[in-house]
Amino acid sequence: MKILIVRLSAIGDVVMASPLIRALRDRYPEAHIAWLVQPEAVPLLAANPRLDEVIVWPRGEWQRLWGEKRYWQLLQTVRRFRRELRARGFDLVLDIQGLLKSGLLAHMTGAPERVGLGSREGSARLMTRVVEPPEGDRRIGSEYRCMAEALGLNSEPFTMDVALSAEDERFAAGLIAERGLQGGYAVICPFTTRPQKHWVEARWPTLAARLREEQGLPVVMLGGPGDRQAAARISAAAPEIIDLTGRTSLAAAAAVISRARLLVGVDTGLMHMGIAFAVPTIALFGSTCPYLDTGRDNTLILYKALNCSPCRRRPTCDGAFTCMSDIAVDEVLAGARGLLA
Repeated sequence: MKILIVRLSAIGDVVMASPLIRALRDRYPEAHIAWLVQPEAVPLLAANPRLDEVIVWPRGEWQRLWGEKRYWQLLQTVRRFRRELRARGFDLVLDIQGLLKSGLLAHMTGAPERVGLGSREGSARLMTRVVEPPEGDRRIGSEYRCMAEALGLNSEPFTMDVALSAEDERFAAGLIAERGLQGGYAVICPFTTRPQKHWVEARWPTLAARLREEQGLPVVMLGGPGDRQAAARISAAAPEIIDLTGRTSLAAAAAVISRARLLVGVDTGLMHMGIAFAVPTIALFGSTCPYLDTGRDNTLILYKALNCSPCRRRPTCDGAFTCMSDIAVDEVLAGARGLLA
């Protein structure tokens, strides 16, 4: 049997959907299991021994050809990718993104069974079956758990499945030795894609200083290349922070997180990795709240639900972002003390 999971992005969603890998492998131990994903999330999957193949959707190339109006080349590229997908002979495709783009890619495989998760944007017509996501289920990855149950897979335990390569493990070990972090350290992940998901920037230096003073934990800051300017401002106010923002690969950042004693982060893929690796984690939620129950007793969700919560992509507070600013440094530190105890 050949099975393909289609979840192209984003990093946090790929992490939260990863329990499906183990659930499928347990149910179909001899199957060929593949995952179709965008390039940026490949490092989260490439080292997983329960996956036989990671297929990269060359989204950037397609967009470039479209932007350059090279439509004939684009058509040829799309047709070639379609042939490559069909040649693999998938029996079952799971479109767990549920968008038109993921549905089209699932349909390209020619698989006789295509199951979509909450298929939107017309993609339901490209599926042979649609599974509706649950409403009101605040468990982490509840929609992916629902897909597992609909397929008759074991959904308990439904823990995230992120694997690290030996190279990434060596990077983390080298960092610990080089920076003298053998006594433990905290990781902060302040950055994400939307301003309404950010915590007050000026509070990160205060938090870092007090974690070091009160808990004896040096602080490592992680983020992507696009976060360097904001990271520089935070580091300027707290020079003791070990700023690795934009200086590691995604997988190397995951390895650093896996060895931390504490992680504090906003709703971003790196924060979800703390939960995946069972690191004591404090998650700061505001405009989004994808879950309240992580299934782990060493995770604390700080979420100030207001009348407008969660606003997601449409904040109505004129930039006040009260749901995030209401989370105080003292509250985060109290949570840290509890988790570390």
